[in-house]
Amino acid sequence: MVLKARPKIAAPKGCPLSACMVLLRGAWTLEVMWSLSGGPPRFSEMRRDHSAISAKVLSARLKDIETRCVVTRSTMQTRPPTVEYGLTDLGQQLIPVVHAIVEVASSQHLRQIEAFGPPPESAHSLEGES
Repeated sequence: MVLKARPKIAAPKGCPLSACMVLLRGAWTLEVMWSLSGGPPRFSEMRRDHSAISAKVLSARLKDIETRCVVTRSTMQTRPPTVEYGLTDLGQQLIPVVHAIVEVASSQHLRQIEAFGPPPESAHSLEGES
């Protein structure tokens, strides 16, 4: 029996989906956006909320999504200088997408727990304990 190959369907040039995915790409991007959806945190607050992300990676990710016009960076004239981050209008438009991804991930996580039981304790969850 000979199987027919499906015709290749190429995305149109300038595909809006591809353009949107470029805005969301990168490790920790969605976590950072999720954090910013609750209001403009300072860098130190974000660092504390995302202890799994190193300061170097968090800083690089913020700069990266700032260049994509998803995040704004505001420096306040205090001593020491204080930096706050917020979502641009584009970033705000992407928040429902982030929420939808979180909903799917949460339901998937629950299905896995129902099927296999809770995951074993990871080194991640033990970082704060001594």
